[in-house]
Amino acid sequence: MQKIERIFVEANRWALIAILSAMAILVFLNVILRYLTNHSITWSDEVSRHLMIWLTFIGAGITLRHGGLVAIDNLQAALGDRKARLLRLVVAAIMLAFFVMMIWVGKTYVERTMFQTTPSTRIPFGYIYLAMPIGFGLLIVHFLFVLRTYLAGGMSGLQGDSDTPPVAA
Repeated sequence: MQKIERIFVEANRWALIAILSAMAILVFLNVILRYLTNHSITWSDEVSRHLMIWLTFIGAGITLRHGGLVAIDNLQAALGDRKARLLRLVVAAIMLAFFVMMIWVGKTYVERTMFQTTPSTRIPFGYIYLAMPIGFGLLIVHFLFVLRTYLAGGMSGLQGDSDTPPVAA
């Protein structure tokens, strides 16, 4: 199971690297062309914006693994160990329910916008908004992999000293 998790995390990381690299190259080329030739790539702003949307949703799972999502843990810190763990269990159930709901909302949004096209590239908006259900699906998988660690220590339990995200034991 750990090997599958490591492959999953690495694939997610490489997808993020590819998206961020494509964004950086596109914006850099557009700036250079604008400076040297006084012309720009007409679709670069649109595509880089859409890549940023994908980057945000695809990167949410990795951010969760590092304990980087917003969390207010004053209440659980004030509770005893057992009550804090029970509170984290309730919060985890709410988070998973929210993630599932967002997949459904994202799917609905994709269906509704599939026939609207972007101004410059003329691709359907549905492909851009597809980042939402895919991103939340990945978020569920990441959360299930680190659920035991989260239940034991909360979001601060996911934050480690090293740069590597926690992997299920």
